[in-house]
Amino acid sequence: MSEPESTPYARLGGEEAVRNLVNRFYDLMDGEAQWQTPLRDIHAKDLSESREKLFLFLSGWLGGPDLYVQQFGHPRLRARHASVPVDDQARDQWMACMLQAMHEVGIEPELYGHLQGAFQRTADFMRNR
Repeated sequence: MSEPESTPYARLGGEEAVRNLVNRFYDLMDGEAQWQTPLRDIHAKDLSESREKLFLFLSGWLGGPDLYVQQFGHPRLRARHASVPVDDQARDQWMACMLQAMHEVGIEPELYGHLQGAFQRTADFMRNR
């Protein structure tokens, strides 16, 4: 098992850094034209709940407190997204937006590369169309 200070969560800077990443991701998604269709369109108009759930999920996924599981149980990502059309274009937009967010919040290169691969595997898994 990893030492707590070597988890991606700790390397990012903990709760505040994860929240900053999530907020930057949703700010970009909400404000940049290249991510409006289909990515932004498949989200609720009010992104507050999406922001909070992604923060809770990423906290545990990155090796920090398992906040999402504590509140909602197992993430069951594909089941929870079954009604949301996630095709190649939505996956690619999500990845591009997350990569830009990671770049803009200043994630160090080694961790960026690790997270890029982990996010890509998860994004591929989420495709349902």
